[in-house]
This record gives sequence, C-alpha cells and structure tokens, in this order.
Amino acid sequence: MTKGFNLLCRTMLVTLTALVLISPLMACAQPEKADLVVVHKADRVLELWSNGETLAKYHVALGFNPIGRKQFEGDGRTPEGVYTISQRNESSHYYRSLKINYPNDLDLQDAAARGQPPGGMIMIHGLPNHKSASQVGHPTRDWTDGCIAVSNNEMQKIWDDVPTGTAVLIMP
Repeated sequence: MTKGFNLLCRTMLVTLTALVLISPLMACAQPEKADLVVVHKADRVLELWSNGETLAKYHVALGFNPIGRKQFEGDGRTPEGVYTISQRNESSHYYRSLKINYPNDLDLQDAAARGQPPGGMIMIHGLPNHKSASQVGHPTRDWTDGCIAVSNNEMQKIWDDVPTGTAVLIMP
C-alpha cells in the first residue's frame, strides 16, 4: 500500500508541476478577446479592439439606406451610437448573429418625437442561410435592413472573439 501511495503522490506531484509550468504558456496561447467593436459606416469597416489595440478589421455591408442615424423601424438605416452585444444566436436566419442592444434611450426619444416605432433586432451577422455572397451582393452592396453584415468566415472569427457584453461604437 505504501509503494502504491508513494507512486500516486509522485505522479500527482509531476502532474501538478507540469500544470504550473504549462499554464502560463496555455494562457498566452489563448486568443485575445475583443473589449470593443467599432463600426465606421462611411468606410464600411468593422474593427475589433482589445486594450486599445486593433485586433482585426472586416469589410461590412450595412442597411440599404445607410447614411444617417436610424430614425424608425423600416428606414433601412444602421444605427449610430454606443451599444453593447446583448445576445448571441447560433440558429438565426443568417450565419450566426450578435444582437446589439438597439434602441438605446436616445434612439427611443428620437423615435417617439417622430411618432414612429424605433425598430430593433439590429445584429452583426453573416450571410443569409442558403444564399451566397453574390446572391445578396456582399460586400459591394448594402443589403441588410439595418444590420451589419460580414462574410460567414469573418462572422465565425467575430463570434469567437466578441463576448456578450462587449461595447459597440457605431460611427457615421
């Protein structure tokens, strides 16, 4: 029993030592997560940022009427302002989607002043399921109803790098 116990203790000690030595290396190997998403509507670019540095840039398509702030449901505009990623959907009508918490208080006030509903369901998403980029004109044509669209490969990278709760800044 003593030999078996000693062998078990040595094995555990070797395993723990290996974990202590390997853990920092594993932490370094983990991909860096974004803490900010910045969309430059005029340039049709989405950037992922972490700790003040750009991690990645992607070309995007916007709403079919992209110039200006979103004013009401159905206007085809992509919002402008400060938001967060509020939900993740692996089973959307598009290749994955990250919901933006539009409308914010300012958006609600603007829509109320116009007597119109603000709309909602603004997402960062991939291509529509069962359609190719060329079928929707991606990325050379703004084809969404107000969302921010990327290719499916890009959406997978964004999905992996952007946690729920990440800040989103959408600029004109």
